[in-house]
Amino acid sequence: MPRPKATAPLASADEIEQQFYEALQRGDIDRLMAVWSDDDEISCVHPGGPRVVGAAAIRSAFEAIFANGAINARPEKVRRLQTLACAVHSVLEHIQIMSTEGPQSAWVVATNVYVQTAQGWRLVAHHASPGTPRAVQEIVEAASVLH
Repeated sequence: MPRPKATAPLASADEIEQQFYEALQRGDIDRLMAVWSDDDEISCVHPGGPRVVGAAAIRSAFEAIFANGAINARPEKVRRLQTLACAVHSVLEHIQIMSTEGPQSAWVVATNVYVQTAQGWRLVAHHASPGTPRAVQEIVEAASVLH
């Protein structure tokens, strides 16, 4: 099955990341798959799950997740490292779900990797791990000052 493409090249990794999270929040599999690169080696790891490689396998994994509804995932505390054609975002995802006990909140620690292609920026890897409320408290080395 051909994968849908974004209508225009996206100018930044931040724009493609915004589309990724909007697609999760809407449970929109076609929009979600449009942010991924055409590369055969794209990969995705969901919290506690195996490594999923390739567009068809990633689509199938997200379809299974969306069968339970959209994912209310909001990126917070994004750390960015970018070169000319590659960007790595370390993201704390705030997840909210409705349970029988009412609304529940969880944290996921994710790394999103983007590359710049002829079609604009595209996602090539999403790796998510279970987080804890403590994950919100980052451990950051103070920047050193060169004299």
